[in-house]
Amino acid sequence: MTEANETQNAAQTRDESHPREIRRALISVSDKNGLEKLAAAIATRGIEILSTGGTARGLREAGVAVTDVSEVTGFPEIMDGRVKTLHPKIHGGLLGVRSNQSHRKETLANAIPDIDLLVVNLYPFEETVTSGAGFDEAVENIDIGGPAMIRAAAKNHADVAVIVDTGDYDALLAEMERLDGCTSPAFRLNMAQKAFARTAAYDAAISNWLADVTADTAPAYRTIGGALAQALRYGENPHQTASFYKTPEDRPGVATAVQLQGKALSYNNLNDTDAAYECVAEFDAADTAAVAIVKHANPCGVALGSDLLTAYRLALRCDPVSAFGGIVAVNRPLDRVTAEAVTEIFTEVVIAPDADEAAKAVFARKNNLRLLLAGGLPDPHTSGITAKTVAGGLLVQSRDNGRIGPDDLKTVTKRSPSDVELADLLFAFRVAKHVKSNTIVYAKGGATVGIGAGQMSRVDAARIAASKAVDAANTADEDRPLTEGSAAASDAFFPFPDGLLTVIEAGATAVIQPGGSMRDEDVINAADKAGVAMVFTGMRHFRH
Repeated sequence: MTEANETQNAAQTRDESHPREIRRALISVSDKNGLEKLAAAIATRGIEILSTGGTARGLREAGVAVTDVSEVTGFPEIMDGRVKTLHPKIHGGLLGVRSNQSHRKETLANAIPDIDLLVVNLYPFEETVTSGAGFDEAVENIDIGGPAMIRAAAKNHADVAVIVDTGDYDALLAEMERLDGCTSPAFRLNMAQKAFARTAAYDAAISNWLADVTADTAPAYRTIGGALAQALRYGENPHQTASFYKTPEDRPGVATAVQLQGKALSYNNLNDTDAAYECVAEFDAADTAAVAIVKHANPCGVALGSDLLTAYRLALRCDPVSAFGGIVAVNRPLDRVTAEAVTEIFTEVVIAPDADEAAKAVFARKNNLRLLLAGGLPDPHTSGITAKTVAGGLLVQSRDNGRIGPDDLKTVTKRSPSDVELADLLFAFRVAKHVKSNTIVYAKGGATVGIGAGQMSRVDAARIAASKAVDAANTADEDRPLTEGSAAASDAFFPFPDGLLTVIEAGATAVIQPGGSMRDEDVINAADKAGVAMVFTGMRHFRH
């Protein structure tokens, strides 16, 4: 048996001779939802309730008898409530081991009352920061006494039950009903695990906020915490377990979306939907309608249009084969005609800021389609962090919020791009940011016409994108490849002229790339020889 298994078995079997009776409870909560029902049920069993500040007042107003913590400690709440439960008579009541004779003697000698149940939820620090509150207000919403009590009770879970989530009130009452006012070791252990996870996530939110405030991009310790949003059936593959957690970040998308219909989202659905929504959010809804179709986390079609229907048709034209069973993201509220077009082929997920009733009715006829309404668009300009696990560590970086405009471009060829080419170059480069590297994106008329994603060779990415454009042209009964007269974007520099020459062979007349290769001059000369316009961005968009 492994050491981990021995520890687990010891935790599960420790002192299971009988459940622990609740004689005294301490309740101190910021979130008052469900409080009256819980307290009334506890009081009905003759359990003494200790409480603090606003919680105590609320319970008294509801007709529940309460003892103020200050009556137990003999010390008033001071410093605007910053100090009220940080006292030996509270922490002793939570931490005292009932079966330890030395603890029992000290408890009696110091008149410390046992506390068998702790119900605490923390000051709303995450919500305060999300609301845009100032520094001082955020600091005042950092809870100190709450986490201290939670950790004390959780450590002593052999004797004390701790509840940190209003969603567990009913489970607590059911446990007490089943065991006649007691809690079982298994219940206390489960609640202790949740309690430690909650304080860890809370402290993570505070430390990450302070790192942002101090502009510390590499803090000595980095913790990322979140609350369970959904337990998933499995991960990328059926043999992998998976869950979806929401972080404190206020960013519209899969974490904020309301799912109106369809079966539960899978790990891959969530990952692909996030990729699609982040991509389509690159284009301001006030300026243009935009649609992104994503398959396996890569865009297979992105387009702009005067309305969503036009943009959808153009996005679908790029790669209609890959779009089957894909994810569709739009940057404006969905309307009926767009909904009807989207449902013409099998689509896994549709995500939008909103949808009108007519569009909802259309989607309702497709039971297997998931419709998500995110309530807004993520801002591609905002900062933030992304994280990825590696063996024994965590890679953390700032979000790629880089944005290139016309004034950022450097024309390096003899011919400058036309206004039409310039618009397509900027569009293609913005899409390339959301395609796995290496990538080449061809665009024409504000729509992708060929995307080569995730290739080890940039030449192969250019070839695959061009080949897909030929297939798309055949599907659309076009008499020539869609890449003829297109603009092409490369997410990183061309190390040799061969990649550029492949792009030119596909019919591109203008190219955008970061530049910075040792052989830039060779690449520029090849472009000049072909009469192609080329601009450098000075910014790379690798995506792995």
